[in-house]
This record gives sequence, C-alpha cells and structure tokens, in this order.
Amino acid sequence: MSITKLDDGRWFVDVEPIKGKRFRKRFKTKGEAQRYEATVRQKCIDNPVWSAKPKDRRRLSELVDRWAILHGHTLADGENRKRLLYMVAKDLGDPVASQLTAHHYAEYRTRLLAAGANGKTLNNRLGYLRAVFNELLQLGDIDFANPLQRVKPLKLQERELTWLNEGQIRTLFEAIRNRCKTPHVEMVARVCLSTGARWGEAESLVPARVRAGCVTFVNTKSKRTRSVPIDGELESALLQHFQDHGLFSNCRNSFDQTIKTCIALPAGQASHVLRHTFASHFMMNGGNILTLQKILGHGSLAMTMRYAHLSPDHLQDAVRLNPMRGLDTLWQ
Repeated sequence: MSITKLDDGRWFVDVEPIKGKRFRKRFKTKGEAQRYEATVRQKCIDNPVWSAKPKDRRRLSELVDRWAILHGHTLADGENRKRLLYMVAKDLGDPVASQLTAHHYAEYRTRLLAAGANGKTLNNRLGYLRAVFNELLQLGDIDFANPLQRVKPLKLQERELTWLNEGQIRTLFEAIRNRCKTPHVEMVARVCLSTGARWGEAESLVPARVRAGCVTFVNTKSKRTRSVPIDGELESALLQHFQDHGLFSNCRNSFDQTIKTCIALPAGQASHVLRHTFASHFMMNGGNILTLQKILGHGSLAMTMRYAHLSPDHLQDAVRLNPMRGLDTLWQ
C-alpha cells in the first residue's frame, strides 16, 4: 500500500508513480493523504517536469556526431576536428558520455604523456572535447554538466619565437630560386614577409584583391577580412606575376622542404617563420603593438604581445629605475 497509518495516528504517503521519482509525506487524516497521492499521480501525467527523465546513455562518439551536425560543420577545420575527436573517444574507450569523469580523462592524459605525447597537442584535445560538451549543453542537447570543466590544461614552457635576420632572408630566397621549380614559391614568400600573412592567406590571393596599394585577405583564421598596405613595387610585381603565371598553386610543401635545407628551424616550424619574421622586424624597427595586432589579424592583444619584447624601448625602465642605478662606483 502507498498509504499507511503510523503508530502516532498520522497517515504516511509513500508513492512512486514513475520509477526514479518518489514522493513521501505525512498527514493528519487519511483523506488528506489520499488527495495528495492522487495529485502526485495526476501531475506526473500532466506535467513532464514532474516525470523522471530517462538517463542519457549516449556514448562519447555519439555526442561527437551530434556536435558535428549541430555546430562542427560551421568551422573551417570541422572535418579534421571531428576525426580527431573520434580518435580521442576511441582512446578513452568510448564511455557513456554522462559517466565520463575528470579522473578518467586525467588518467588518459597521463598515459599519453608517459608515451611521449606533446603537451600542446594534449591541451588542444582537452579544449576540443570541452567545446563539444559546452556547445551541446548550450543547445540543450544534453542536460548534464561538462565533466571536463575542472580539468586544467597542462602548464607549458613558452617557446621562443624564431625569426629570420636579413642574412637568412637572402639565403632563403637564393635557395628558393635554385631549388623550387614553381615560380609561385618566391612570390608567396615575398607577400608573407611584406604583410605578415599566413602562407594560406597569401596563397589564396587573386588579382582583384591586389589594388590601391593594398592586398586584401579573405577566408582568414579569424573569419575576418583584412587589408594590409604594400608598396608600389610589390603591387606591380604581384599583378605581373598573375599575368605571366596565373593564380598561385599549392606550393607550401615546396617551401617547407627548401627552407629546411638552408636554415635550421625548431621542430614544427616552417612557413610560419615568415609571419614571425615580419612581426619581429616590425617591432624592432619601432612599430606600434596595436598596429601590429590589426595587421596580423589577431583577435586579442595577448597574442600580439609575444613580439612586444623586441621593441627598442620595451621595458627599458628596468635599466633606468633599478636600485643599482648610480651605484657604479661600488665596482670601481
């Protein structure tokens, strides 16, 4: 019976109209208890909020599918990220997503670190997987909290940015002229060094986007179109190049192979060193950090601040205001 009489004369209701949703309450009279039981049962029928929701038993790979359908397709690297997320789900054992825990993920990351995985790669994976839960939660496709919310990214030693000096730039272009079969490599590299563009942005230029002393980059990483001024000589050379050789072809691999034959670079760096070189020389020659942010198309100033230390007057107050200033006689 869902209604029983207690020793103290009161009536106790213990009703479970839907499995997982139980109601208990004491009343002075049997009539009150019966009305309460009837009300609870009726509300569970009329109002879904009162009904217990079935547990979400979807596996992590299924949530990746939902993320790809609802959001991933809007990203420029959506397909690549989807494949990576499938791989992560498989490595984790494709658990029921609602049962994934921070502890489970931390153990997985520890195994990969012990196997020699790169810290930045693991931080990227954590960020991508977090984004899946956050996006589906925001869209109402899941109703449980992000299980990775409290997993902290690994603290990594900031890598020193590599850039080319004038001698290395000359060496690079000599190697390009001697080794590269396509004429596009030299011109794309020239655009990157003159504008700070990423290789893919420069490679996608067409004649219509070279005019009025500017080049305009579209389909950028930040999804924002941006224009960067160039000198008349480069503008004329670009237009002549398009007329003589047509649009740029995909020649990044040719550049990457060439630069590795003449300049020693840290692992993982090749064409992007041209962008670093532009930014570094811009700051060393007295450029403004806010102007550089706009030229590079960075969404936040924090990214551009990596180059601030190259400014001639950066942190020079450390020399002017340090406590040893004026105490040179101690070493005489």
